[in-house]
Amino acid sequence: MIINLDGMSSSAIYHLMTQTIIPRPIAWVLSENDRDKAPISDDYNLAPFSYFNAVCSDPPLCMLSVGKNAGGASKDTAVNLTQGKYCVINIPNAEQAALVTASAATVDYGNSEIDINDIALKEQNDWPLPFVANCGAAFLCRVHSTQTLGNAPQQLIFVEIVDIYIDDAAVSEVKGRLHVDAKVLNPLARLGANQYANLGDVFTLARPK
Repeated sequence: MIINLDGMSSSAIYHLMTQTIIPRPIAWVLSENDRDKAPISDDYNLAPFSYFNAVCSDPPLCMLSVGKNAGGASKDTAVNLTQGKYCVINIPNAEQAALVTASAATVDYGNSEIDINDIALKEQNDWPLPFVANCGAAFLCRVHSTQTLGNAPQQLIFVEIVDIYIDDAAVSEVKGRLHVDAKVLNPLARLGANQYANLGDVFTLARPK
């Protein structure tokens, strides 16, 4: 089957892309709410995004692609993350699937998904934001730049990784290089519609020299 995308709605294209670009990593993004926009506000916003990946190693950059809410308003994460702002990209594990899904609900700006869902946080010394407890990895980031593109506008948010947290249980040293055990991290992956996945079988293939 060949599906021509000319004339298809952005929503229909989105559903095709998200069911075939699989699995996708999930960035569970913690950012700080702006009290000028919501004076009576909980401190932090937490939301999952699967239009997410690494784009550069020097500087170490990741990219988030954030769409609009159903009503056309900017999502809270996009509101919070302007150039120079801090965030934490948590990598959720498969056991946190229900919490990740719950944190995707639309709530009024200033209401925290963390408080609503009783999500535990862990403080990090010398970093202004906490990260989600029980995640095996988290990127402590500063917003590098933003860009808006597309007819159904997506905001691209490029974040520079300053520090990486990795659970000690997942880290070992192999031939002088840090090795991270993916099975210990057990990251949650996004598929299409309401589907998620865990890693399942992990196998190794040597890269040709």
